[in-house]
Amino acid sequence: MSTLEEKRDDYGFSSPLAAAMRSKGIDLKLTRDILTRYNAGEFDRFQPVRAVGFPRIDGERIIDLTVPLEVAVDLPAAEARLQRWGLELELPAFCRVEGTTGIFDRHGLAQLGILLYPYVGYGVLNGGSASSYFDYKKNVALSPELYEICAEKFHFLAGLGRDGAKALVPAYINEDGTPGASFIELKMRALLLEILRYQLRTGREARQILPLFQMASIYNHQELAKAYESFGDSPYLQDLMAATGVAINKEVLTGVQPMLAAYTHSSMGRPKEVFANAYGKPNNPLPMPGGHGQNFQILSHCYRELFARGIRMVYLGNVDNLGFTVNPVAVALLALQGKAGGFEFAFRTVVDTKGGVLVIDQDGRLNCADLGVAISQEEMLAAEKRGEQILFNCATGLFDLEYLVAHQKAISKNLPVRFSDQDKDAGRYSQAEQVTWEIIGMLEDFYIFGIDKYDRFLAAKIALETLLASGVGLNDSRFPQAADPARDLKTTATKLHAGLQRKLATVYGLEKVAGRWKPKPLSELKKELAAALP
Repeated sequence: MSTLEEKRDDYGFSSPLAAAMRSKGIDLKLTRDILTRYNAGEFDRFQPVRAVGFPRIDGERIIDLTVPLEVAVDLPAAEARLQRWGLELELPAFCRVEGTTGIFDRHGLAQLGILLYPYVGYGVLNGGSASSYFDYKKNVALSPELYEICAEKFHFLAGLGRDGAKALVPAYINEDGTPGASFIELKMRALLLEILRYQLRTGREARQILPLFQMASIYNHQELAKAYESFGDSPYLQDLMAATGVAINKEVLTGVQPMLAAYTHSSMGRPKEVFANAYGKPNNPLPMPGGHGQNFQILSHCYRELFARGIRMVYLGNVDNLGFTVNPVAVALLALQGKAGGFEFAFRTVVDTKGGVLVIDQDGRLNCADLGVAISQEEMLAAEKRGEQILFNCATGLFDLEYLVAHQKAISKNLPVRFSDQDKDAGRYSQAEQVTWEIIGMLEDFYIFGIDKYDRFLAAKIALETLLASGVGLNDSRFPQAADPARDLKTTATKLHAGLQRKLATVYGLEKVAGRWKPKPLSELKKELAAALP
């Protein structure tokens, strides 16, 4: 084989580099595609999001789900939409009728949302390993004083999952010091409880509802699959799987995200190439995830299969957010109004220092802008002092699946690819990523759901946040405090801990026994679910 043929077969990379890329799980084709499109100037059209203001809750596009609700719905249009799905419902039974308009309150929306469960899929973005979660520098950066208080529990937690998939790390520490259920076990348990709720509500032994799907990594999908096999004996899942007839651990649709190679630093100019000398070694590429925005491509086969099964809406959220569970109110709102999507945003707290905030961009559209990139911390704090409400992205979306399937290729192509320059131990390079929530800037008709952070956004990007929510160190006199409650870490930690306990006792169906959260007896769960029915 000639050198030219060899290079062409390896997507233009030399054989030694191509072999090294493959050995590290790097997708050569996708890496080359992004490289070619960048050097051709195709990504130049993706201008950075520039924030020119912050939107206010208006009750139309931006709905506050933390207050009493009254939502007006065109009943004939909503009934026609549900009939196309194959669902015959008398919507006036769930609302107050004024002519052809239905006025839905929270109770009516919740009851309708439960009946829509057969049309809803639940998707989890698993991310990769827990190495970043346990990164020493990232954890200490939140608060050196707090880290010192939590150091013992931090090392205990790290010892359980530092080198494994984050989904399998304990999601909390019990008061008696023992590890709790893993992130993904809790996700599965919450789904099983909602399936049981539907079965009790309808009297049907429906099993193909709320199907679970996930985006895993090339590095962790086998580890996850092996763990799921063992979940048949999980004390958090066993009884509920038997009661519902749903083997949730064996029915997980999966898309596996490959790695991209890191690219040369922007200071090197064009043409950009693969960063091939990590740590100063030749033919040593650096594998990098391409961002959760790749889900629209990686999970495309899952979306098509779910649509073929009759699923018409899909949730998408991060495995490390314990607040990310099915919300029947949001499900009903999206179905009734025919929106393309609904996205959860919470009011910012002191621990929300990185991520996306809801802004009005340079084109006058609602968009999600990265804090510290599109808008500075100083601008955000100044806006808060002026009394403006800063809504922080919770990385939870509910999508119209028909829209996703019909527009999948366009979304994957037009979702911005962002290059960020890095200067780390491996060298100076750039990383290409697609951010899921930048889809907000591409949609015309969608909801923003304003939610209670301590109910719907109990996220843990670093282990210290898990320990905060678990209440570790709260009674220590050294716990750092600030005079301003809005910037007081102890106030936030107290609310996080209370929020976690509420979630464990409700949507996760656990009870605290002698300082440890354990599954409630099945008989008790059924009584609670039945009591909540109309």
